[in-house]
Amino acid sequence: MTRHLTRSLILLAIALATLACAKKGAPAATSTAASPLPADVQGVAGAVTATDPAPSAAVQAASETGGAIVATGEFMSPVRSELSAKLPGRVGKLYVDEGSRVRTGEPLLELETDYVKLNLQKAEADAQRAAAAEEDAQRDLERKKELIAKQSIPQATFDRTQAAYDQAHAAKASMLAQASIYRQQLADSVLRSPIDGVIGEKRTNVGQRLGENAVALVVVQISPLKLRFRVPEKYLAQVHRGQIVKATADPYPGEVFEGKVTTVGGVIDPATRSFFVETEFANRDGRLRPGLFARVEMEPR
Repeated sequence: MTRHLTRSLILLAIALATLACAKKGAPAATSTAASPLPADVQGVAGAVTATDPAPSAAVQAASETGGAIVATGEFMSPVRSELSAKLPGRVGKLYVDEGSRVRTGEPLLELETDYVKLNLQKAEADAQRAAAAEEDAQRDLERKKELIAKQSIPQATFDRTQAAYDQAHAAKASMLAQASIYRQQLADSVLRSPIDGVIGEKRTNVGQRLGENAVALVVVQISPLKLRFRVPEKYLAQVHRGQIVKATADPYPGEVFEGKVTTVGGVIDPATRSFFVETEFANRDGRLRPGLFARVEMEPR
């Protein structure tokens, strides 16, 4: 009995030892199913783990949509004139304000000219007196010419008469020149627009004194307008001068403005791998203004 019990205990110990070794050597089970994520982060996880990322946009929103090149740009004025009066003086009249539309040659501002007008009146009176003196000297000279021809007067007398006429003629010319200077000052006191456009800035007011080279007004051209944007380098051979472009602007929903390519940049920007395109829009009605953003579409060819 004792021997049988001892044998049973030995067999039980061997079985327990075998079972322990089997558990120790077996590899740990690994679950292949991931635990579900909360619903509010499943979209973010999908975007992060996507293997096909969206293509990056080109510089200034230039991209390709349905075969067309789409970009955004800002309208610019081709001409911007900072106007200053030719002469220093006090502003007497101001005919425009910011935003006013103007034509070439239209008066914009006038300086006070009271003293210039008085000086002109004096110069004109002096010129009239000089003209009368010249006429007297000329008549005297004509008489002396007849007398010298008859040898009735000495040569010295004739020479003095000739000199008196020359002086009278020079005095008249001087007075006329002085009057012309004052007339030019009157003309220069009026500041006129050199172009058709709008008043972009008004930097003076009535009664303010303008010094030399002081900018009083800024006029910008609005017809035509330029629009510049950048295009990816792969379209370099497909963009040409004269190509038609279409633009839309937020202030005019549903309206399409048509322009054309005027300049194609010949240098590729190494940072953006793109080149610039400059277009021109006639803008005859003047509704488009410098600084306005627009969305441009053009067909590569």
